[in-house]
Amino acid sequence: MFGVVFPDHTFPLDATAFAQVAPNSWLLDLSTLALPAAPRSAVVFLLPAAAAALPPGKAVAVYFQAAANRPFAFLGALGPTRPSASLPLPEAGDEPEPAVGPAKLGVAVEDSAALPPPPDEQRAERVALRVGENLFNFMQSFCGADGGKLVVPTDILDRWFRKFQERAKKDPMVFGRYHVGTMCWRLFYTHYLGPPSVCTPG
Repeated sequence: MFGVVFPDHTFPLDATAFAQVAPNSWLLDLSTLALPAAPRSAVVFLLPAAAAALPPGKAVAVYFQAAANRPFAFLGALGPTRPSASLPLPEAGDEPEPAVGPAKLGVAVEDSAALPPPPDEQRAERVALRVGENLFNFMQSFCGADGGKLVVPTDILDRWFRKFQERAKKDPMVFGRYHVGTMCWRLFYTHYLGPPSVCTPG
């Protein structure tokens, strides 16, 4: 039905390497593979017949537990339109306590609508929110009252974006450990600006 490859560590492993823990769930204990080092990514794939036979509204969700005392993290989902994916594996780290026990990779057939957004989308949303908060605070410092409206200079976005770029060049981590650039600006502009409703250019 499915398989996994840990680049630079293993040959392709099929579903027989996993232990079936529920009718639609499987676990791979990485300690059984005798890997020389912890893998940093996994390529998970569906076999063509399995991808075609997946019921409508269902997806194959992939999870990773970096250690026995760490929670499972959702990595992404596979389906007919995305039968394979290269997924980065989170590290266990030492917080809030040292990692104990083996890492595990989980695969489960679940309802697509019930799955959380992929980690990349979650990171992009957090970046957009931070960028939006920064712009809002910047605009507030220029807003003036005009009846029931707030008025800002017509070049407010240009001013803010220049300051944004200067700050990001000096401290790339200022908005979190994510790449801050044109993609984030476009995402923010698309989802958060649109027609002005709070402040009107003056």
